[in-house]
Amino acid sequence: QSQLVESGGGLVQPGGSLNLSCASSGFNSNYYAMAWFRQAPGKEREGVACISANGGYRNYADSVKGRFAISRDNAKNTMYLQMNTLEPEDTAVYYCAALFKLFGDCSTEESRYDNWGQGTPVTVSS
Repeated sequence: QSQLVESGGGLVQPGGSLNLSCASSGFNSNYYAMAWFRQAPGKEREGVACISANGGYRNYADSVKGRFAISRDNAKNTMYLQMNTLEPEDTAVYYCAALFKLFGDCSTEESRYDNWGQGTPVTVSS
């Protein structure tokens, strides 16, 4: 059974950093493009960043460009999101997702993903 498990969320002060992890099991994630999404209280879920299957293509939402970095270690079946200079507006539950797409780029369109984790909460507050 395919499974994605996020970890690394927590409470951090504005300007601080967190590194989220997404561990996959039950399927070969090397064949999958992957992405991070987030859902803030009272808001719709939005795409944050995505990375292609081989890691060669990455894309970011404008709101996180220059502050967040997505990466993956296919040998460990794990994807990461390094979040720096965090702002209160980054407070949300962060989800990872996987899309079967061996070649080409990636997407932050939520409707294209059919494998989801349960999320890890991130709170940015002083």
